[in-house]
Amino acid sequence: MALSPSQARLDTVVVSNVTPRVEGGRYATKRVTGEKLRVEADLFKDGHDQLAAVLKWRKKGAREWNETPMTPGENDRWHAEIAVDEIGEYRYTVEAWGDDFHSWLHDFERRLTGDQENFETEIEEGRVILNRAADRAARARAHEDAEAIDSLAAALMRTKPKDVPATFGDPLVVELLDRHPNRALSTQLDPALPLRVDRPEARFSAWYEFFPRSAEGRGDRHSTFRDCLPRIEDAREMGFDVVYFPPVHPIGVTFRKGKNNAVTCEPGDHGSPWAIGGPAGGHREVEPLLGTLKDFEWLVAESRKRGVEIALDFAINCSPDHPYVEEHPEWFFRRPDGTIKYAENPPKKYQDIYPINFHCDEWTELWEELLAVVRFWIARGVRIFRVDNPHTKPVAFWEWLIGEIQRTDPDVLFLAEAFTRPKMMRMLGKIGFTQSYTYFTWRVTKHELTEYATELTRGGMRDYYRANFWPNTPDILPYHLQHAPPAAFKLRAVLAATLSTSWGIYSGYELCENDPLPGREEYNDSEKYQLKARDWDQPGNIKAFIGRLNAIRREQPALREYANLAFFSSENDHVIAYYKWTDDRSNVVVVVVNLDPHQRQESTLHLPLEALGLRHGEPFAVEDLLYGEIYHWNGADNYVALDPRSKPAHIFRLHA
Repeated sequence: MALSPSQARLDTVVVSNVTPRVEGGRYATKRVTGEKLRVEADLFKDGHDQLAAVLKWRKKGAREWNETPMTPGENDRWHAEIAVDEIGEYRYTVEAWGDDFHSWLHDFERRLTGDQENFETEIEEGRVILNRAADRAARARAHEDAEAIDSLAAALMRTKPKDVPATFGDPLVVELLDRHPNRALSTQLDPALPLRVDRPEARFSAWYEFFPRSAEGRGDRHSTFRDCLPRIEDAREMGFDVVYFPPVHPIGVTFRKGKNNAVTCEPGDHGSPWAIGGPAGGHREVEPLLGTLKDFEWLVAESRKRGVEIALDFAINCSPDHPYVEEHPEWFFRRPDGTIKYAENPPKKYQDIYPINFHCDEWTELWEELLAVVRFWIARGVRIFRVDNPHTKPVAFWEWLIGEIQRTDPDVLFLAEAFTRPKMMRMLGKIGFTQSYTYFTWRVTKHELTEYATELTRGGMRDYYRANFWPNTPDILPYHLQHAPPAAFKLRAVLAATLSTSWGIYSGYELCENDPLPGREEYNDSEKYQLKARDWDQPGNIKAFIGRLNAIRREQPALREYANLAFFSSENDHVIAYYKWTDDRSNVVVVVVNLDPHQRQESTLHLPLEALGLRHGEPFAVEDLLYGEIYHWNGADNYVALDPRSKPAHIFRLHA
C-alpha cells in the first residue's frame, strides 16, 4: 500500500488492552460520585524512548479535557485513578508519547557510565529540548514556567556533564518540565470510552417493599396513601432508605384474579396491581381506593423529609380495561380471529393482562407514550423505578428510554426485576439499568455463594452490573425459607446486606412469614391478590436485628464499597467467611455466617493476615458489631462457634 504525504501519520505509541472497557467501549463503565475509577493500559513503543502518559476525562459536551498522569507498573502496564464528583455522562481516554526530556536525561545518564568524553552534542540536544519546552510554556501563558525553563537552558550550557543528572533530575525540575511536555507525536485512544456516573444511592441502598393497600395490616380494609406514613416510618426505623411500591394504578375488572391467582374472583377481591388499567384510567392515574394523585405526591414529599425515597413499579402491562386497549388497539398482539392475546408463560396464563407489541407498525408512537409515562411520575417526585420483567421487552427500547430519561434527569435510577437468563441480565445492566435483581435468592451453599458473589463484584461484571440482593419477593418464597426458623431469615439478611451494597426485603420478611403455597415457591394467600392482615409488631419479629444490620452497613465504610469483597478459608462447609476493606485498611470488616439455621456449627478460620493489614505474631481484637462483644485473637487460625438460635452470624470490625 502506497502512503501519500497527505495521509495522517501513524501512531507512535501502542495503546492496548485498556480497562475497564465494556464490550470494546460500546457500553458505559459505571461508577458513582466519589468512587474511584482505575484505568489500566498496556503502553509501549519502538526503541528506547522513555514514555509518559495521562488519563483524560471530560463530561459529555465539554470541550476541555481533565487529565492526570499515569504510572508505569510491571511489564508495560500503566495505571491511573480518578474520582468524579458530578453525576452524568463522561468520556475517558489514554494519551501516551515518547517524552523527549526524560529520554534525553535517561540517555545522558547511561552515556556517563561508558567511556565517552565529549558531550557537546548531548548538551546541545538538551538545550534545544529545553528551549522548545519554554516556547510551549509561553504559548500556554505560563510565563513564570517559561522563564524558569529558559534559565535552565542557559544553566545547562555551564553545567559539567557529570552534574547534569543530579541537576536536571531534581524533582522540582522534572515537575516543571512535566507540565509542558512535547506531545506533538502522542497517541490517543480513539474513540474515547463512555463512563456513567450516578448518585451514591445507585451503589448503596436498602429497599423495603410493601403494598400500600395493606399498609395498616387490616385484611378487612383497603389502606390509602395517607395510611402509609406509619409503615414508611417503621421501614426507616429498620434502616431502609428506599420504599418500593408495586403498581399503584387502577386495577382492571375484566378477568380480575381472585385469591391465590384463582381464575375467578369473588365479590370484594381486589385483583393484582400488575393488571393495570380500569374505569379510573391507566398508567397516569392511581387506584381510587388508594386516594388521589395529590395524596401520592404528599406521601412522596413526606417520605423524603424522613430520608426515604419512594420507588415506583414501572410495569408495562395492560388489563383488558386499560384505556390503551380502546384508544390504541394497534399496540397489542392479535390472534388470527382478531381478538387481543393475553399474557402467558406456559403453563401459566394471565387472562387479566394484555402484553404490548413493541414491534407493531406504530412502535414509535408507543415508545414515546411510555417515555411520557415515566416523565409523568418523575414530575410527581419519583426518582427511582423498579422495572417489572424488563427482559420480556426489547433491549433496544430500554437503552433508548433510559438514555432519554438520564439525558434530562441524570439522578433517576432504574432497578431491573429480571430473573432470567444470565446473558440477558448482563445486557440489561450494560445498556443502562442502574441495579438488578440477582440469583442470590437461590444461592444457598457456601460454594454457590462464594462463586456467585465473586463473579458479581470482582470480575468484569463489576464495571456495569450492580447487584441488589433480595432474600424474598412477593412472587418468591424460596424453599429454604419455607417453614424455616427465624435464624434462616436472619442469616439470609446478613448475607444479602453484606455481600452486596444494595439489598431489599419484601414486607413480612421481618415477621419471618414462611407459609408457602403447597409445592410452589410462592406465598400462600399471596398479597398480590388480596389484602393482607398483619400485626407489624407481633412476637418473634426480627425488626431490631434488621435495624442493627442496616445501621452497621451505614457506620462501616468498608460495607459501602461494592468491589472489595474477598472470601477466606473456613474448615466447615456450613460456615462461610469473607471480608471487606477500605483502601487504607483503616476499616476492615470480617463476616462469618452459619449457613445452617438448625444446628450449631463450629469452625477454625484461616485469616489472610497480610491482606487484612495484620502482622504475624501480633495479637489483635475483633469487635462483634451485631452483639457488642469483643474477642482477642492471635495469628491466622481462630475458632468460632455459631448457634443459630442465639447468634447465627458475626460481623466483626478489626482492631489491630
